[in-house]
Amino acid sequence: MPTPQLNPDFAPVLAPLGDGAGDFFLAASLYHAHKVSFAAAAELAGLGYEEFHYRLKEHFGHGFMIDDESVTEDVNLVNQIVPRP
Repeated sequence: MPTPQLNPDFAPVLAPLGDGAGDFFLAASLYHAHKVSFAAAAELAGLGYEEFHYRLKEHFGHGFMIDDESVTEDVNLVNQIVPRP
């Protein structure tokens, strides 16, 4: 499988953001598009869990993306487990 090449026009934009910026933003984009999990995105970016979370918050204003379906499933599970008074 050929290695994807980054468009050279990105270089001046990414350079001030430090080493690995291209990997981070590509991994973050895949995470935001729901193509990879948080853990997979962190690994693709070459970052640990906490560092990836920190950089997501730094650049996007939030770290985790929690969709409505996940929240609904969690609420339903809690309602099943916790008895109502």
